[in-house]
This record gives sequence, structure tokens and C-alpha cells, in this order.
Amino acid sequence: MMSKYLITGGVIVLLMFSGVAFAQSGKIKIGYVDMQRVLNEVEDGAKAKDKLKREFNEKQAQLDKKQEELKKKKEDYDKQSLVLKEDARRQKQQELQQDFIELQQLYAKLQRELSENELGLTKDIFDKAQAIIAEIAQKDGFTLVLDKAEGRILYAQPSMDITNEVIRKYNERYSGGKNK
Repeated sequence: MMSKYLITGGVIVLLMFSGVAFAQSGKIKIGYVDMQRVLNEVEDGAKAKDKLKREFNEKQAQLDKKQEELKKKKEDYDKQSLVLKEDARRQKQQELQQDFIELQQLYAKLQRELSENELGLTKDIFDKAQAIIAEIAQKDGFTLVLDKAEGRILYAQPSMDITNEVIRKYNERYSGGKNK
């Protein structure tokens, strides 16, 4: 997190100290984009969010089923523990512990899968949006475009925000996931 601030600060300092070069070529123009908003508001982003929600619900149902099975086994053990011999009780406890460990491992596995799927779905959108940002920056003469979603912008004039233009162009170009 700190390195992000250092990098951003370094870029700004470099821009300030390289003012001579920019003074010869013109004015420094900085813009920003809220990439989180772009990911949430482009049509592909809404589709990705729906797909992730469905996957999450499926995985949650799978976890709930396993958790309910474990709960039932625990209740059965609690009922039988008073009448079981020591060896049988120890065996049942070990089985419960093993089932609990397996449940935790399943939870971790499903979390990883969801994270990987989210990364895969958002990377494509991010890459397309980044190309559009570069086009807008070149067309409108921006020297630098920052990402507001990363929390690195403490203040900026609203006129510097090109998020709406990025969303509009993205949806025009990739509406329904098809190139126009």
C-alpha cells in the first residue's frame, strides 16, 4: 500500500522537476478515472458481477450442505458420547475433527476459486478500459491519468474526471461483449 503512494508521489515529483521539458511542449494536463466505478458500471461489468454472484451462491450452497452434515454428525456424537466406549468416542472425535478440517479446506478452496474467477473476469474489462483511457488521454492531450479507485487522489477538479467518457466509450465499443 505504501509503495503505491511512493510510486504516485515519485511520478508527480518527476513531472514537477521535468517542467522544463513540458514548458517547451505545452501545459501539463492530468486526469483521473475511477476504475472501480468503470468495472461496476460498464455492461460487461454488470454481467461479470451477476456471474460471480451465481458462482458464489452455488459455492455457498455447497458449503452450507457440508456444514449441515457436520452439524448433524456432531449432534449424533453428542447423543451417543455418554454410552460409547472410550475408544469409540475417541474415534468419533477424530472423525469430527477430520471433517471439520476438510470443511475448512473446502472453504479455502472455494474462496480461491472465486478470487481467481473474479480476477479473470475483471482483467479483460480492465484491459479494454485501459486501452480506451489511453485513446482518450492521447486525444484530449492528458499528460497523466491516475486511478481514483486506488485512493491516491486526495483532491481533483471534477473537470479532470474522465470516468463517464470511459464508461460511455467502453459500452459503445464492447456492448454485449462484441467488438463493434
